[in-house]
This record gives sequence, structure tokens and C-alpha cells, in this order.
Amino acid sequence: MTDDVPERPPTGGLVQALDVPRNAAIGAAVGLALAVVAYLFRVLELFGPFAGTREYPILGPEGWFLLLAFVLASATALLVATVLTLVSAYRLSKTL
Repeated sequence: MTDDVPERPPTGGLVQALDVPRNAAIGAAVGLALAVVAYLFRVLELFGPFAGTREYPILGPEGWFLLLAFVLASATALLVATVLTLVSAYRLSKTL
């Protein structure tokens, strides 16, 4: 019995063919831009003061909205990168 394990084929070609690094960079930029805009609208009250007052323990309103902006940026970046990668996969499948 031999202990030779066959080598795996390289997977970097698929990542490059689907433009995953480019899609991730675009997703991160879009997510960050959306989060910054949402944060500025909420914290600077660009549409005027929001109705009702609430208490924000420990971090204050700016801290909580900064955390929410991070979550929004992460989710948006993931969504945009996924959609762009699916579009790239679709286009690549049409050329094969």
C-alpha cells in the first residue's frame, strides 16, 4: 500500500476567473460609502431631529450608530461582492 496522496488542482484560477478580489474591493467600497452616509444622516440629523428620545447606555448614540454602521457596511459589502461574483460566474458560463 502506498501513502501517496494525489495533489489537489490549484483553486486560485477560479478565484481569478470570477474576479473575486475586484468584486470584494467594490463591495467594501460600496458598503463603506453607504454606512458613512447613513451614519452622517443619523448622527448629524441632516433630515432634522428624529422623533422621540432614547437612552443609549455605555456608548451613547454616536457609538451605537457607529456599530450599526459597521454592521450595515459589512452586510452591504458581502451582498455586493456576492452579486458581482454571481454575475461574473454567469458571464463565464456563457463563454464556455
